[in-house]
Amino acid sequence: MTMALADATVAISRVASGSSARKTGHDSVSDALRRVADQRQWSNDRGPLGKVIPSGARVLIKPNLVLHQNEGEAGLDCLVTDASLIQATVEAALQGGAAEVLVGDAPIQACDFPSLLQSTGLDLWARELSERDSRFKGMRDFRRTTCVLAHGVRTAAENLRPEDQFALFDLGKNSLLEAVSRDDKRFRVAWYDPRLMARTHGSGFHRYLVAREVLEADVVINLPKLKTHKKAGITCALKNLIGINGNKEYLPHHRLGGSANGGDCYPGRSKVKRALEYVTDRQNLTSGFVAAAFWHGLGSGFSRISRLQGDRLGVDGSWSGNDTIWRTCLDLNRILYYGKPDGTMASELQRRVIHIVDAVIAGQGNGPLAPDPLSLGLILAGDNPVAVDWVGAHLLAYDPFKIPLLRHASESFRWPLTTFATSKIRVTGDLGAGSPEAILPCQRQSVAHPIGWRDASAEPLQAAPIPDSLGKSYQEPAQSGA
Repeated sequence: MTMALADATVAISRVASGSSARKTGHDSVSDALRRVADQRQWSNDRGPLGKVIPSGARVLIKPNLVLHQNEGEAGLDCLVTDASLIQATVEAALQGGAAEVLVGDAPIQACDFPSLLQSTGLDLWARELSERDSRFKGMRDFRRTTCVLAHGVRTAAENLRPEDQFALFDLGKNSLLEAVSRDDKRFRVAWYDPRLMARTHGSGFHRYLVAREVLEADVVINLPKLKTHKKAGITCALKNLIGINGNKEYLPHHRLGGSANGGDCYPGRSKVKRALEYVTDRQNLTSGFVAAAFWHGLGSGFSRISRLQGDRLGVDGSWSGNDTIWRTCLDLNRILYYGKPDGTMASELQRRVIHIVDAVIAGQGNGPLAPDPLSLGLILAGDNPVAVDWVGAHLLAYDPFKIPLLRHASESFRWPLTTFATSKIRVTGDLGAGSPEAILPCQRQSVAHPIGWRDASAEPLQAAPIPDSLGKSYQEPAQSGA
């Protein structure tokens, strides 16, 4: 398994014609999966994943099932991992000899999970498959908390799964968040009581609550959707691991304040934004509907003032100066690779992890929750998430060096994710073989980046304009930190 840290090759296969995997057809996606697995030398006479899955292994498949509907004008094709790829991967895992296969994710709290499964057809498919093959354990929601957002007021259902179904990790001073930790309780995640996060992250302690199904798996197959992301720049293999954690208060996404006074919610300083942050905290500290509605209304006023002053970034870290979210993502990736079911970290890798990326219809613009479609027609596959994301960034017309999540992922820290320099990353498959810089620019399309990430776009290609909708950060559940 240690080869995963050194494997810098990413295979790419084209999916046969069609504007989406569902319109293209399940067989075309299955064929693309087989070909990309052949390129990665994952396949044998037991199917596309025969060499990956030992006979009798427990397999956890982690797609991106973030939300039941696109918060923009597009549909599900560019929002969530396509059902055809999930189905093809499950079938390949069963064919490979797995003793147990489970699909699981922790969507954002406002996601209507049953509705999502129904819309994608995954509910009926999962029910029929589990009846035919008892090794398939179905679709599982890892969330402990869900909520409904109405008129800016959050109503939550807590403790939906018992804590003993999760392992509590405390990375302490080895967390990558430690370098930016202070005693002033600045860590935030949108739409959540900051007092809860103050109990999980602070100077000297950094806790995560990870689903046991993930930690008890022998093989984890990560199935992200390639999208732009307002807080992290890109969501792909690395960012998709946010969904192995059960509660939002364990997931710092940004730090209170502007960059001029020690925060990373927005660049510089702003009295109006500071007032908006205060009001937002008051709303999230309030349990009553009337009080929450009052604070929400007040916040809406400050948000309008900020927009009239020309702001389009909001106050939730939706820009390239966000110095928090990449640390949380890399912490969770280290737990996936090195974490043990008892909540401790080992010095050696604990499970096989592979990454198969849905880039058939990628997401651009206001991702991750309101993306527009970007037709790439590709599936990516690799053993190393850093290499996979590096290639994904090129396909999204980013300069990967300008994205903190990617720039820092190959650095030297305890429980590392790579043993190679990014200059060693190579692609192979249907687009050709060589370095991403040599192969992918000729495939690159004009891509709409989030407003706060336009400075990370690759040169000389400029990001396409996107609709001016970022000013809704205070009112919309889109800022839930997916």
